[in-house]
Amino acid sequence: MGGWRNAVQEAAGSKPLFLTIYATVIVGIVVSSFYVFSAIYSPSASTTQSVSTSWLSSPSLSQNGVSLSSGQSINISQPSGIASQPGSNNLRPIWEAPPRTSKMPPLKFFSLTKELVEERAKDNVIIVTFGNFAFMDFILTWVKHLTDLGVSNLLVGAMDTKLLKALYWKGIPAFDMGSHMSTIDVGWGSPTFHKMGREKVLLINAILPFGYELLMCDTDMVWLKNPLPYLARYPDADVLTSSDQVVPTVVDDRLADWKQVGAAYNIGIFHWRPTEPAIKLAKEWKDMLLADDKIWDQNGFNELVRRQSGPAVDDDSGLFYAFDGNLKLGILPESIFCSGHTYFVQAMYEQLRLEPYALHTTFQYAGTEGKRHRLREAMVFYDPPEYYDAPGGFLSFKPSIPKSLLLEGENNLESHFSLINYQMKQIRSALAIASLLNRTLVMPPLWCRLDRLWFPHPGVLVGSMTRQPFLCPLDHVFEVNVMLKDLPVEEFGPAINIREYSFLNNPLLPQQVKELWLDVQLCQEGTEDCHASSNTSRPGLLRFPKHSGEETFKTVFSAFKDVKVIQFSSMQDAFLGFSDKTREEKFRNRVKRYVGIWCCVDSHTPGHIYYDMYWDEKPGWKPAPPQTPEDDHPPF
Repeated sequence: MGGWRNAVQEAAGSKPLFLTIYATVIVGIVVSSFYVFSAIYSPSASTTQSVSTSWLSSPSLSQNGVSLSSGQSINISQPSGIASQPGSNNLRPIWEAPPRTSKMPPLKFFSLTKELVEERAKDNVIIVTFGNFAFMDFILTWVKHLTDLGVSNLLVGAMDTKLLKALYWKGIPAFDMGSHMSTIDVGWGSPTFHKMGREKVLLINAILPFGYELLMCDTDMVWLKNPLPYLARYPDADVLTSSDQVVPTVVDDRLADWKQVGAAYNIGIFHWRPTEPAIKLAKEWKDMLLADDKIWDQNGFNELVRRQSGPAVDDDSGLFYAFDGNLKLGILPESIFCSGHTYFVQAMYEQLRLEPYALHTTFQYAGTEGKRHRLREAMVFYDPPEYYDAPGGFLSFKPSIPKSLLLEGENNLESHFSLINYQMKQIRSALAIASLLNRTLVMPPLWCRLDRLWFPHPGVLVGSMTRQPFLCPLDHVFEVNVMLKDLPVEEFGPAINIREYSFLNNPLLPQQVKELWLDVQLCQEGTEDCHASSNTSRPGLLRFPKHSGEETFKTVFSAFKDVKVIQFSSMQDAFLGFSDKTREEKFRNRVKRYVGIWCCVDSHTPGHIYYDMYWDEKPGWKPAPPQTPEDDHPPF
């Protein structure tokens, strides 16, 4: 342990990460892209314990003062003979909060100790995630999925005291990492993001010597099935890791075929056994990162374990020798330990009729907000009750898509953009109506004919199981992080809240929301029962004229303020436009920023193409990448 202490102390004097962050991000993207390309184009690749959601409304690591984060003391204590940590959560069932009349113990009682791990471990396995307060909702979701699966041998590392206190009062077993980190979302690629990566490596090095198997997880993943029986099938493995593989290497639940995995091994989900080879790898990985702050933690892991690949350990297990030739490594199957691509884009598990174990929100384009939205789309994210009963109520509509746009012709740029633009125009009208009525818009399901990535590709990844067309995540087209951002009202008008397309089907939706529902059927004014009136033709159904303007909407729907959900039969020709031109201009400024890019063609640099919310106002508009550097900007 002395060597670790010296290495950490040296790291404390290293230069700040922000001086090298841009190089780090670029190198990370390049390396990750290389792995994806190699996976696709290499020769080998071608062949509930029910818990109410009302729960949504710390000790350093010191083996005599070891530091997990450069310059910060983490208190890893040795066994003291005390049976439990006084005042900790460890002797209570998870979710059983301490009495509100009690006091939270001081931070020293939340040390990461062997005793703490021993208390929580089961069958010698401990499951760990960590984060700061910005990821509190992700952490609660992570814990709830495990406890609903009957898994309680878990711990959460708190990187700030605010999170530690919040977890303690929720009844979740936690330890203080002594990181003194900011409580806000740090953002991918930022210096603090890379610091968090190093904390993971140091945490692994801290826990393995305790003698327990460690299932280490990122907070942006969820467990859909108890993974422990699966991991126990491979008792000889030193390390089992997930990957970014997008081309299937097996079609059942065996380990991935390591000879065909060219994509990066992903350290968001991996299982370590406290064996000599694993401990050696963890130490060398730690030393590598602390010696060079430009190395991304995942790239460092890949560099080390890929020093040697093969031979196979035996004929059947799927394990192979890696790292120094002694480490037995297995790669978790990409179909059931899912990335954001194999789950959301390919639905690989579904096509292969397999049950997924895990979902990790990689391969997405809108930061933390995009990750959260994707989990909500899959109905596996746990929000507080007020999320499902927003003030003002909800607005939804049934999208209308001609068969020809969805199914006919080739899958190419023109057909993809024609399909997206047709849907986008309806969404634009729905956003305007939601803004007028001060309602939260339930986004419709979005269909795509082409995949989106960070590099040129022929429409879908060769060898993948992506179907065309496919139901694509909202962040493939829309800038979810911008849609949820607090934009200045003076410039962009009132905020327009949104919900995921699956929202109204979520079992957590309260009964009173489902019951207070109004269907709005668009009709041609002058036809039977089609008038600008709040009189319903039958209970729960309103016939409403097409081409209605701002004042008509306000007047008619003011009578339905108590209705929780207003669902339109269509958005085709629903809204004539704003009469208040100042408001319209602010609305346009807002929604122009809601759409992003498609990426990328391989015949032009740059290869991305901007979506345009007002494409229909530009005669002859066609999807094309920017022709000059001056053209390379969003259409606003």
